[in-house]
Amino acid sequence: MPPVPGSRPPLSGRTRLSPRTRLSGRTRLSGRTRLSGRTRLSGRTRLLAALAAAVTVAAGLTVRAVVGGWFGKYAGDALYTVLVYTLVVLVWPRVTPVRAAIGALAFSWAVELAQLTPVPAALSEVSVVARLVLGSTFGAADLVAYAAGAVLAASAHTLLGRRARQRPERAPAAP
Repeated sequence: MPPVPGSRPPLSGRTRLSPRTRLSGRTRLSGRTRLSGRTRLSGRTRLLAALAAAVTVAAGLTVRAVVGGWFGKYAGDALYTVLVYTLVVLVWPRVTPVRAAIGALAFSWAVELAQLTPVPAALSEVSVVARLVLGSTFGAADLVAYAAGAVLAASAHTLLGRRARQRPERAPAAP
């Protein structure tokens, strides 16, 4: 029987995957589910992004507590954007570094520009978490620090991606 126009031929022999299975990145062969390389990569990326987020929070709190002056303030602002960047990668692990940087920078700038209204200041008086996340007063120089953090995060992401692609793939383990 000739194939129906617009349909896909089976992968091989008796193996047929439903469209849902093909989109999920999982294949079910011989009663066992195996993850495709794409899904393993996303899982590894999410794990590294979660680790990077934890390290970034620790670095930000350390800088805030230990380093004073302008460096401490603007390093904390840059790390805020790095944290937002890692959260973007955690949610969308296959995002490109440029898009993640643009998203993190847009969010950081939106929070900073919201400080032109009285809402973040009022929330900061009530909650320490709101003060850490939203801030309280607008500072134009903060916008530059956020951009530096986005560039730093995207550069690190790009370099780590290149290094991972240069590393040879390990052979799959025998069943």
